[in-house]
This record gives sequence, C-alpha cells and structure tokens, in this order.
Amino acid sequence: MKLPNIMILLATCMALISCGGDSKVQDTSAQSQQTYEWKLVTSWPKNFPGLGKAPETFATYVDRMSNGRLKIKVFGAGQLVDGFEVFDTVSSGTAEMGHAGSYYWKGKAPAAQIFTAIPFGMNATEFNGWMHYGGGMELWRELYAPFNLIPFVGGNTGVQMAGWFKKEINSVDDLKGLKMRIPGLGAEVLKKLGGIPVALTGGELFTSLQSGAIDATEWVGPYNDMSFGLHKAAKYYYYSGWHEPGASLEFMVNKQAYEALPKDLQAIIEVATRAVNQDMLDEYTAANNSAMQALVETHSVDMRPLPKDVMNALRQASSEVMQEQAAADPIFAKVYASYKKFQDSVQNYHRISEMEYYKNRDGE
Repeated sequence: MKLPNIMILLATCMALISCGGDSKVQDTSAQSQQTYEWKLVTSWPKNFPGLGKAPETFATYVDRMSNGRLKIKVFGAGQLVDGFEVFDTVSSGTAEMGHAGSYYWKGKAPAAQIFTAIPFGMNATEFNGWMHYGGGMELWRELYAPFNLIPFVGGNTGVQMAGWFKKEINSVDDLKGLKMRIPGLGAEVLKKLGGIPVALTGGELFTSLQSGAIDATEWVGPYNDMSFGLHKAAKYYYYSGWHEPGASLEFMVNKQAYEALPKDLQAIIEVATRAVNQDMLDEYTAANNSAMQALVETHSVDMRPLPKDVMNALRQASSEVMQEQAAADPIFAKVYASYKKFQDSVQNYHRISEMEYYKNRDGE
C-alpha cells in the first residue's frame, strides 16, 4: 500500500508544479526564449570603414551568439538622428544603444573627454589596460550613471595623424587664427595657442575643407582620411596625432533596456563590445599601412612631421589645459588622477620594453 501512496504524492507535486507552483523557473524559461529588437544610433556615416563598420560587426556578433534572440538594427549618422544627438537619444531610451566618441559630450560631462583621448596621453594598449584593469571602466560608469547610460569600450583607431592643412605649418605662429575641425581636449589646446577649433561631424569635413570654411581638419588616419577624399581638399598631411594618441570609441546602452535583458544576453553584449574593441584596432593597424602608401605614391600627398617647436608648444599647452580642466571640475580631476597615475606607471615600463624594442629592431 505504501508504494501507491508515494506515487499519488509525486503525481500531486507534479500537478502543482505544472499549474504554476514554481513560477520562478517558468518565468526564467520564458525570458530565455524571448526575442528583443534594438536600435543602435551612431555618429558615423552608415558602413563607413572602421568607425562605421564596428557597430555593424557588433550587431552581427550579438545576433550569432544569441541565436537571433537579440536583433540590433544600426543607423548611421543622420538616418535616425544627427551624429551629435546620439547621447541624448540613448539616454532617453528612444534608441537602446549608441556608438560614438565620448569627447563629443564634454558639454554634459567634461570628464567624458578623457575616455576618448588625452593629448600626449596613453596609446591604445595602455588605455585598454587602464580601462579594464586600472579602474577606468568603474569611473566611466560612475560618470554616465546620472544620464541613464552604461558605457562599454567600442574600438580604438590607434595613434592618429595630426591632420590635413591647406597651408604649411612652420612655426607656432602659423596656428594663430587657424580654423580647424578638432574636438575634445585637443580643441582646448589649439585654442590656447591662438587657433579656432570648429565642431563638425565626419560627413561635413570634405565640403568644409574644400570650400574654405575651415583651414585644416583632423579626422583619423590614412585609412579613413582617404575614404573621405581629404587629400583632394588640402595639400599638407601632418603627423603625428598628438591630440589623439589612441582614440577610443564607445558603445553606450540605455540602462533600463540593458537591465530588461536576461543575464546571458547582457554577457553577450559585454563580450561582443570587447571583441569589437580589439577588432577595430586590428583593422586600422592593417589598413592604415596600405592607405598611407597609396596617398604618397598614387596621390602624391605631401606628408611631413610637425616642426619640433610646434610639438613642444602643443605639449606645454596640453599640460596647462589638463591642469585647468582638473581645477574647474572635481569629477574631471578624479578621473584624470586615475588616468595619470596609470600612464606614469605604464610608460615607465614601456620605455624599457616597447621603446627599446623599436630602437633595437630598427638598428638605432
């Protein structure tokens, strides 16, 4: 008689479970099968090499890893919103994600500029080390929290070029009155030396340079600059990119949208951003080489270094700008202190590792 009674008890328990006795398990199962459709707005032209390719690659990775449960539609600058409206669009939840450069948002949070690049600051390898193992990411998320945003690294272009100039730069005096498209902290440095920084999105650069609305522009490097045809609008191409020694891009996610996802999809977003971050640097490392060769050999571009006295003046002005920015904003000061501490440490190591290796490899 005992065996039948046990069987009846087990049957009763199973019936209760099937009727909702373990709703938590059921809800988790249902959530794991739910599909999501997100919009991702960017500050770049649709499918633009490097910068515009990164969000497309990200969307593909997420689709594959989630087995189609999270679909992300990418919008280039101007398709849904202007390139400078990405921050507000994601913050409000009109789009769930964005891809841009954090220095565009200096008017909202001055310290945001640090998470793209600091003049004469860290290169891509050093910056990624600070972000993921030196406390940078925690500070970035603290900075964006009041705006309802969660930031992730979103790619790095490596050391950029100083830019395209319609006239020669032979001395610091040649920077005075120069109208140049340059964003972020680099713009403040140019202003300190008498230049006139101009804010423009990528799609406006060629026509503005060609028409004379600006005298010079920085963008990225040979790969992207040739794609925009900037060599057709300015004669002189200067290096190196003192203002952006390792320009980092960002993915930003609306907080409510992110928290509504199951944990596995959240993890997929995190892993996909890390993958795209490295993928972009790899792409630029490969593509800049061939593009530079084409600019010089095919298009006869006059490529030259900035004069040493100009570079020294830029370095000094950069130091002054960083001190002024830190004095004006306590959050900027907090983030910059962390950044500078990591940079001082890592560059000491790189002097005896990377730099010495380059000298030995080149036979200097």
